[in-house]
Amino acid sequence: MPCDVMLIAYDGSDHAKRAIEYAGRFLAANRAVVLTAWEPMVRQAARMSGLSGVMQPDWVPDEDIDDIAYTDARNINEEGLQLAKAAGLNAEPRTAECSSTIWNTIVDAADELDVDVIVAGTRGSTGIRALLHSSVADAVIKHCHRPVFLVPPVTEKAPQSR
Repeated sequence: MPCDVMLIAYDGSDHAKRAIEYAGRFLAANRAVVLTAWEPMVRQAARMSGLSGVMQPDWVPDEDIDDIAYTDARNINEEGLQLAKAAGLNAEPRTAECSSTIWNTIVDAADELDVDVIVAGTRGSTGIRALLHSSVADAVIKHCHRPVFLVPPVTEKAPQSR
């Protein structure tokens, strides 16, 4: 029996594409919401200038022009939507503006939609790389009290011994 609502975190990466493929293979849902989180360029620029120690000039975007980050997010989300439909899922699009972190945006959307499961791909980082680059998927698991279906990255198979 299918679950009611599935949330698929989609950022356009190969890991996210693989997660959609496996969700279509192993999960069933009445609705599959493909979520792409995005951060406005103004905040990205401010964050980056803060990291570099450079003063960020006052800049207000033209309200008549879409933020390029939002335009990219819509395009990425459309790609994810088409992949989900091709995987046999009853998919619908959704973009969400990040006000803090990507994982928090995913958790908030899952709560708002009252989803039964969250689907995400992982980079599969281990060791020092995992310590230096926190994983969105790890943070979702730690902060969300819903089932999470994680799809690991493709690994090269070791030669089989005979």
